[in-house]
Amino acid sequence: MCFSATANFVGSIVLGTVGVATFTRVKHKRELLFASLPTLFAIHQFIEGFVWLGLDGRFSPDFIHRMGAAFVLYAQGLLPFLIPLSVLLFEPDQRSRRRMLPFLAIGTGTTIYMLWALIAYPLHVFVEGNSIVYINDGTNNTLLATLYVIATCGSLFFSKVRDMMIFGAANLAILLAVMAVKRYAFTSVWCAYAAAASVIILAYFWKSRLQRPFRYGEAIWG
Repeated sequence: MCFSATANFVGSIVLGTVGVATFTRVKHKRELLFASLPTLFAIHQFIEGFVWLGLDGRFSPDFIHRMGAAFVLYAQGLLPFLIPLSVLLFEPDQRSRRRMLPFLAIGTGTTIYMLWALIAYPLHVFVEGNSIVYINDGTNNTLLATLYVIATCGSLFFSKVRDMMIFGAANLAILLAVMAVKRYAFTSVWCAYAAAASVIILAYFWKSRLQRPFRYGEAIWG
């Protein structure tokens, strides 16, 4: 994925299959958001396939910008909020859910700022080194990147569910590798490999089917 339109579309189909399989193992409404991540990544990769087609000259510059904006909206604007929220909802007990609150707060603040920046600053989309580069001057800074990583990976590391920690470790390892090799195309490349890593989510839902659903009766502050 992330290297051509074909790779994105094929990856999207594979991830969509993973997403459907994951949904068949959901046993409680609190599991739905976390279980939806493979499907959301599938849609995300499908969108980038159209960005590739646009950059190849098959669509207008306006279409490229719209598809690029939709891709970045999910990657930068929504993920910092969705991941800690999905983990919080999924956590099996009151104490572990409380541990997610700081990450959700960081993710919410990061998302609000990024959504503002994506509206306030122009988005530049182009190809470099066989990858798509998405540049927005309002979101391209080290502090914001650090908060992004804390929100998206930190919540997974502090989860009580071991496989979420594995998912977080895989994403952090991929993130560091991308930063070292293709920092200029971070948004596209990391999202592609994070999507591939979401197979871990299916594996967890499959093997934990006899242990779920957890007891969700307790409120976070109860």
